[in-house]
Formats: sequence, C-alpha cells, structure tokens
Amino acid sequence: MTADEPAFQAVRRDGVLRVSRSETEWLSSGWNGGRWQSEAAYNISVPEEWGHQDLGAYVSSRLERAGFQDVAFPERDGRSNSHAQQPGPALLTGVDMTDARGAHCGPVTAYATAGISNPAALPMDPAGGSLPPTDAQTSETDETETTIGTVNVIVGTTRALESGALANLLAVAVEAKTATLLAETGFPGTTSDAVIVGHDPAGTPAAFTGSATRVGAATRACVREAVRSSLHAHYEDGTYTLPDSVADATYGVSTAVEATVFEPTVGEFPADDSVASQDATTVPDSQD
Repeated sequence: MTADEPAFQAVRRDGVLRVSRSETEWLSSGWNGGRWQSEAAYNISVPEEWGHQDLGAYVSSRLERAGFQDVAFPERDGRSNSHAQQPGPALLTGVDMTDARGAHCGPVTAYATAGISNPAALPMDPAGGSLPPTDAQTSETDETETTIGTVNVIVGTTRALESGALANLLAVAVEAKTATLLAETGFPGTTSDAVIVGHDPAGTPAAFTGSATRVGAATRACVREAVRSSLHAHYEDGTYTLPDSVADATYGVSTAVEATVFEPTVGEFPADDSVASQDATTVPDSQD
C-alpha cells in the first residue's frame, strides 16, 4: 500500500460495498449494531419497493451472492452473536453503490452513500405536534422502508482507540455528516441514516478523537468530502430530484413537537455521611 492509497480498502460488487482492514474493531449505529470485531463492514443497496423483514437472512444472502466470504466472529460485545453467519456490521440503503464515494486524510478513511428522499427536518421554531405513536417507525421499519434515500457513512482509522474515543469518533462523524447535509441540502439528515466507525487495535494509540485532534479533524474532512461527493453523484444526472422541503419529499418527517424545558432541582445532602455521596439532584419522572 502506498501513501496515496486508503488504509481501509473498499470493493464494490453486486450492490455491496465491502470496506476492509484486518482485525478491525467496529462500532455501528445501524441494524444489529454495537461493537464488532471483523475483517470488514458493509454497505448494501436494496432495490426499490423492497420490504424484506428477515434482515439477518437477507444481509447474509446478499453478501454470499456478492462473493464476500469473510470470517464470522462468534461473539459481539462479549455476547454470542445471534447473526454469526453475518461476517461484520452492515448498513442498508436505497442508494445505488455506483454513487458511493470515499475520501482519505491522514490516519482516516471514509466512505459514504447519500440520498435525501426521506429528509428529517428539525425546525428551530416548532409549531407544535405529537410524537410518533410507536417506536416501530424508528426501528426495524426504518431499515425496511421503501426509499431511495438514507445517508450511510463508514469511517476507519489506523489509530488504536479506547472505548470512549471510538464512541466519540462516531459522534464526530455524525456531526460532520449533519453539517455537510445542512450546507448541501438544508436538512440535517434522513429518517434512516447510520454510521459505522472502526479502528485498528494494533495501531498507534490515540487517547482522544475530538474535533481538535488529528483523528477527529481528519474524520470531519473525510466525511464532508465523501458525503458531498456521493450527493453530487446521486443527483447529477437528474434521475432523482433533491426535495426542497419535507412536504416536497416522497417520505420524510419534521419534528414539530415541543419538549418541556425544566431546571434540575437542587437538593441538599443529608447529614448522614453514609448517604451523602448519593446524587441529590432530582428530575421529573419519565412521561413515556
């Protein structure tokens, strides 16, 4: 590998993007997410009018069809992996993998696919509204939703990160994705965006991954370029049209419900030292 080649290589085949580096530890916000140790992470394009519900079987069949026979690890997060036949974390999208774009900078490589048919707006002057009736609209149905949208990002760094630094890297990547989408489309995201971040446990340690660090800054730059380039590729030929608003989109949501703001109550510690260490701050009970 030369200095001009990305440390995390990608192969695109039969609607699947395979991003790989040996013995990578991944953290995924997508379906069947959490922590994984595997050779690769995947981004899978699903056809229009797709409504597959058995996601584990579907992902496995797509990887097999594409000829990606990677090693499956038997555990994830210290627990038995219920999808052991799946060799790594996977994201799903309606965007064709011909629109996938990558970018690398310093110790970081990022890949993205981007489509905005299902925008999720967050107005700063909410007119009032209600929460979705169930959580189903934000769980498995997001992954099986019939859309040509979704913004998926896979980020990898050659540095070795502690658990907190890896989790923070995911936040940095999401922040960069959001800033890029706001600048390019006016929307902070879609109803089904997902991000995977990975690191090399054998690499040079990096204690922090914030925006001012080398890893964090490189991640921001890579995500910006990859997302922006994929957006341009997706919309440049006129096949798809970028919506001007949620109302103009095929799918989409605007979070108009207004939350209740409160100040945490300040309580005094009791005289009994045995309970003085307990948190005396109280907050209202959950309304869910």
